[in-house]
Amino acid sequence: MSGQRSNGNWGSSSAAEVRRTMSYLMPDLAPFWERPLKDYAQAVYRAESVRGESVHRQDAAARFRRFIERIALRSGATQADAEGASRQLAASPVIQTGPHCHLLIEPDAFYTHLFSMLGLTSNAHRWHICYSASTVKFVEKAKKGPGWLRLDGEAVNVFGLSRRRMDPYSICGFDGPYRFALSSAQGGEPVNTAAARLKAILPDMEFSSAAEAIKAANLALWRRSFSPSVGLLQFDDIDVADLVAEHFEDPASWLSTRLAGGQFAQKLLRTLDRLNGGPWAGWIRQTTEFFWGLADGRIFPVRLKDGVLSGGSSPGFHVPFEPQSIAAALRQRKLVPNLLLTFLVISILPGIRVLGGCRQTVYYPLMRYLVATALECSDDSGLLDTLRADVRPGVWGHRVLRPDDGYPFREFEECGEMSELAAHYGNCSLEEASGNLFSFASDPIWAELAAHIRARRIHPASPEWQWA
Repeated sequence: MSGQRSNGNWGSSSAAEVRRTMSYLMPDLAPFWERPLKDYAQAVYRAESVRGESVHRQDAAARFRRFIERIALRSGATQADAEGASRQLAASPVIQTGPHCHLLIEPDAFYTHLFSMLGLTSNAHRWHICYSASTVKFVEKAKKGPGWLRLDGEAVNVFGLSRRRMDPYSICGFDGPYRFALSSAQGGEPVNTAAARLKAILPDMEFSSAAEAIKAANLALWRRSFSPSVGLLQFDDIDVADLVAEHFEDPASWLSTRLAGGQFAQKLLRTLDRLNGGPWAGWIRQTTEFFWGLADGRIFPVRLKDGVLSGGSSPGFHVPFEPQSIAAALRQRKLVPNLLLTFLVISILPGIRVLGGCRQTVYYPLMRYLVATALECSDDSGLLDTLRADVRPGVWGHRVLRPDDGYPFREFEECGEMSELAAHYGNCSLEEASGNLFSFASDPIWAELAAHIRARRIHPASPEWQWA
């Protein structure tokens, strides 16, 4: 692979090289390329007995199951159904973690949810549990991101916001109110008839954050056309903040005694520095350390120095790096967990398989490597042995189904029952269903990965890859 190219310049040879690179690092994937997509979906959602066990894992898993029960109750489930979601997670610990917090009919999100439907129904699961990152801005690329949607070929401003209101703000920020507009860039009425039809389906009310609005809209969309036999349970970084706070509020938890109670955090950060000095550089960005600061609708990086988290434009932003102070700042929405800490509490500690996209398939094993390396330097061999026993804790599960000419809103309106549409795609081969793998092929870091593999600087036996 060479550097970044436009969509029109990437042909099947580039997709073929991406598949070779993926199969080289993830050999369990190789047999599935020619098999039906439904076979792969069934396999990634079948995760019985894939975890090691320890006291710390049991504690983290119990906390996460209670967390999922609360998410289910908030989504309108009965107590019995919420407990059923918890039991499903215990029996088959798999969640979708690929799409950011987008409207369900955004293409990357829509087709990933269809893929998940295939895996869930084939394993007789009743709940689709998914984490959606919300520490993202309204605009991630030109007129693309949670604040934008394309309907009938036109760019639609989801909340009718000005560029000044979109560019610097995160969708997790509580700087609302927000309500759905589906208008042109200048605001006003829905931009076209498709936008008007969609607006009529979405909640007609105000929300304190864009992320809360999107989650409420997705519930409405899911209940309208997705299988009634599978319920949607979605959570974002603000929800995870409460889960992390719960860990820190218990002085006996692993986060209290290890992450904030010793040298583990500094050892992990030093390992990350070394990682970014070698061939794996750039996969785990050093943008912030364990948390983001949150103020006035914006997130900002924080740094850990001398036992204090500080950052942002305000010289008064200081949070002592000790359990009770961190927990209070999380509850007050002054801190939000970063991606590493999020995956620590929703996957690495509780032993949950996560399904991710083109970047997560690599950075998640490297996150496990960071945690394991820091554990090796501490007196925590039990948890280290637990991580070592995990089987395929992170797999490719986002943008697996990505039709080149797909238009989600049309399929949403015309199909009525999404399980039928999922079954249609499920008979395609994995190679056919994944299309040109543009998200991989257009990303320069995957070209760099391929170059490191050719030069034998990276291979399946690399120490950093042993935690995949």
